Amino acid sequence: MAFTRITVGPDQMGGVSCIRGLRIPVATVVGMVAEGMDDQEILTAYPDLEAEDIREAMRYAAEAVRERELPLAASA
Repeated sequence: MAFTRITVGPDQMGGVSCIRGLRIPVATVVGMVAEGMDDQEILTAYPDLEAEDIREAMRYAAEAVRERELPLAASA
């Protein structure tokens, strides 16, 4: 899967995945979605973003989770 809107560079934000070279980390956008913000609220908070940036950030996060084993608490 190609991510054309996600950029990573050692000279920007310490190599954190960002949206289109902006200083907006993917994790920030994903966190806003997780908190229940809708696209319009996110776009209002970050006017430089576009709706497709949000969708690609979510796809990127989903792919990142698929690529790793995450420690989960044992079921009770």
